[in-house]
Amino acid sequence: MVKRDNIDDESRENGGSTSRSLIARLKEDDAPAWRDLVHLYSPLIFYWCQKSSLPNQECADIVQDVFRSVVSGISTFHKDKPSDSFRGWLRIITRNKILDHFRKTGREAHAAGGTEAQLRLTQTPDIDDELERDPDDLQAEHALYLRAIEMIRKDFKEENWQAFWRVVIDGKSATEVADELGMRPGTVRVAKSRVLKRLRQQLGELLE
Repeated sequence: MVKRDNIDDESRENGGSTSRSLIARLKEDDAPAWRDLVHLYSPLIFYWCQKSSLPNQECADIVQDVFRSVVSGISTFHKDKPSDSFRGWLRIITRNKILDHFRKTGREAHAAGGTEAQLRLTQTPDIDDELERDPDDLQAEHALYLRAIEMIRKDFKEENWQAFWRVVIDGKSATEVADELGMRPGTVRVAKSRVLKRLRQQLGELLE
């Protein structure tokens, strides 16, 4: 039978300074928070850019432009209504950067006498509409959630983390996981609850 966490482990898993939300730390210009944000969202922004048929190098450049805009604008981010979200705000920034890119390349190509870039600009897909239709979006967003979950893994004892993972990610029952790990079903449920609580505390706004 797995023993209960000792006092230090339980304190660590119940909060402390790590419970501050990532978005609050971003607004305080916390360097580790910015590294976490880049790790969390770079692949998704890159994916949004790829959906506009941009080559990888141009996607990488736009990702950097997006984060520069986030750095300058994070202090102004807020939710005016329940439907507002950080991801939606970030998607709008990304879309604008993509459109700016097409306008820039379109002007350059048109100045040289070409029409291909102008045609490409006028046919730029609407990212929001495409993201509603494309089944690959579910996979991209699922990967975002997995990255978010892994970011808080260090805050939990391994057996508690495994209990959470097997219930939430693998879809097993608390009883099944308890038998596998030598824990009580109630302890498995507590472990699951703690991890989800920490996820909401630290990253909830960023995942909406």
